[in-house]
Amino acid sequence: MGEELLRVENVTKRFPGVLALDRVHFELRRGEVHALVGENGAGKSTLMKILSGVYRPDEGTLYYKGKPVVFHNAQEAQRAGISIIYQELNLMPHLTVAQNIFIGREPLRFGGYIDDRQMNRQARELLARLHVDIDPTTPVYALPLSKRQMVEIAKALSFRSEVLIMDEPTSALTESEIDELFKVIHQLKQQGVGIIYISHRLEELKHIADRVTVLRDGKYIGTYNYSDITLEELVSKMVGRTLEHKFPPRTSSPTGRKIFEVKHLTRAGVLHDISFELYEGEILGIAGLMGAGRTELARAIFGADPKDGGEVYLHGRKLEIHSPIDAIRAGIGYLPEDRKLAGLAVEMLLCENVTMANVEEISSRMGVIFPLRERKVAEHYIRELDIRTPSVYQVVKNLSGGNQQKVVVAKWLFRKAKVLIFDEPTRGIDVGAKYAIHRLMDQLAGQGIGIIMISSELPELLGMTDRILVLHEGRLAGVLRTRETTQEEILNYAAGLVSALS
Repeated sequence: MGEELLRVENVTKRFPGVLALDRVHFELRRGEVHALVGENGAGKSTLMKILSGVYRPDEGTLYYKGKPVVFHNAQEAQRAGISIIYQELNLMPHLTVAQNIFIGREPLRFGGYIDDRQMNRQARELLARLHVDIDPTTPVYALPLSKRQMVEIAKALSFRSEVLIMDEPTSALTESEIDELFKVIHQLKQQGVGIIYISHRLEELKHIADRVTVLRDGKYIGTYNYSDITLEELVSKMVGRTLEHKFPPRTSSPTGRKIFEVKHLTRAGVLHDISFELYEGEILGIAGLMGAGRTELARAIFGADPKDGGEVYLHGRKLEIHSPIDAIRAGIGYLPEDRKLAGLAVEMLLCENVTMANVEEISSRMGVIFPLRERKVAEHYIRELDIRTPSVYQVVKNLSGGNQQKVVVAKWLFRKAKVLIFDEPTRGIDVGAKYAIHRLMDQLAGQGIGIIMISSELPELLGMTDRILVLHEGRLAGVLRTRETTQEEILNYAAGLVSALS
């Protein structure tokens, strides 16, 4: 690691009613990957927005290359050499790779026309610097997510960025795509780029992080060489307490009474003759590699995608599900992997989100909503699920990821759902909130609600489920008892190396 690139001293930032950062310190060196960790609400995003020029601090000083600086907007920071890549990529899908990289800064030829040949050449040079094989004339919509992320990095480098901030860069990537990203990160380190890396996936830091800084409740806790701190110590510093167990102890257990059953569910080219049962008190996991059909199975059960064959039973009664409305009326709730896109109306209030799946319960026969009844319902679930919010009238997008997930759960509980399908229930959620969501799932199973959990994180499946269905290329490869299996065995089934059902 080289010279100091970036430093903040005693930075404080206030918003109405909130002290987001309280005299925070941070330092980044050239050629370093410096991880920034903390629970949701710890102040990570606020600090990054100050570093990238989106916000200005109320107090404190920002130093860049040894000199105090003040960025009035993101463009000033970017021109100085500080770029940020957000979790939600900021690309225009119908433009080419080169057009996205140089949007608004296209090279011009005589007469003021865009010089496409030079733009494509410069884009190709940037991509070659990352050792990434992408045709710069390809429209972005035709690229997989991992390649789009490389385009974002190339765009940042086109500004001659010396500081690169990466916010949850692996949240939607497969294991192989993550490996490719890490290779690029190591290349950037060797080129002297300083990288600030934010991630809730603490286990991946061992592959790339040199140092780690912990924030908690807007305060600076400390900076540590990553090689000198254990994962358990890091988690303890993040949450301010010791988590004796990564997963809560299970209080529910299968009773043997069948709640839910799927028979021979098929969708041409996607799902092939899948059958399984779910028992009272059980948490049933679904594992598989990317593209195995996990989410497609959930969506077919919920009626969001069509199916060509198969039957679904709830408490022994055959259900006719042709749309999500049919599934909701039957008592099935679905918590999608992208809760902001498909699980919540993020611009609406918390109370409106909690009641939206069962509006008839809080409205008159003429469809007029009773505000007092709506408020009381929301207040009940805020207490029941320990949703951290200043008010039932809080806009949902302003809640943390863990609390947003609890709002989705509240919506289905108010609808009196009998089966809940959790698709990647803790994606983008900090370690403390993960524990709370896992404990809530166990409590729901104990109340007799059927729980199906889809997860890409095998430790999560092994820590929370009773049985695990493993999918491979749209087929059910195996049904494993969690206490009797291992990550290696699950991966063997997921990769098609072995099948108990062939």
